Amino acid sequence: MSIAPAVNAWFEREKRDLPWRADGYPAWGILVSEIMLQQTPVVRVIPRLDQWLARWPTPASLAASSPGDAVRAWERLGYPRRALNLHAASVVITERHGGIVPADVDELLALPGVGDYTARAVAAFAYGRRHPVVDTNVRRVLARAIDGNGEASPASTRRDLAAMEAQLPTDPVDARVFNAAVMELGAVVCTARAPRCEACPIANRCAWRAAGYPPYAGARRATQKKYEGSDRQVRGLILGALRTEEGTLEASALDALWPDALQRGRALDGLLQDGLVVGTPATGYALP
Repeated sequence: MSIAPAVNAWFEREKRDLPWRADGYPAWGILVSEIMLQQTPVVRVIPRLDQWLARWPTPASLAASSPGDAVRAWERLGYPRRALNLHAASVVITERHGGIVPADVDELLALPGVGDYTARAVAAFAYGRRHPVVDTNVRRVLARAIDGNGEASPASTRRDLAAMEAQLPTDPVDARVFNAAVMELGAVVCTARAPRCEACPIANRCAWRAAGYPPYAGARRATQKKYEGSDRQVRGLILGALRTEEGTLEASALDALWPDALQRGRALDGLLQDGLVVGTPATGYALP
């Protein structure tokens, strides 16, 4: 029997009041929120999302601005390549879809920066299409409740979608709720480090709990490198300096940002290759 009825009932009682869950929230807002939520906590996204949509309420309004404006407005959300992708997606939506975010998963996948998760999330949450939507929280809930594992194994799109599809209600409305409900359960109850089983609506059906919480013995994903001292930190410092400049920043001004010239040069080269920075040592550097 599917866990959906119990999880959906819990969600209707306990769900957090998040902007993108409001009735009638626009598809553009849901697309922006999903891209912002990649690698970034909800509490940091909400104020930036509100500011973004106040400035660019439609894809056409963002497309009319420069990519540099998007990178500057992204500020410190992290992974600023997402801002460029979102700007590029707004251009495609405006030029190919009449300014309307598409509802079809394949058309969404064709947008810059939109992957399997985001495409299905937009189709499901903005348009009510029945698609399994799988993120890290969903994978953890299913691994524990259904498979009896304390952690999810490394991601596999085909396997993960099939696992969620097996639990997904056939009714599109119930399926939409279930997609959001399992994510919520993993985010606030079935957390990675301190699951609150006493608050879980399916605790009495959880295979991991029934087995006595055995330690996970499967394959693990690679550990993410720490941020401090990394090229990512140097890239962030360079972008931070450029965000405060209305024009071009002289190459010499970058020297004071980081003492290791080799690492600083490597970070700058990466930003240039990614299109997040434009310029040369002779002309100076700026946002695109």
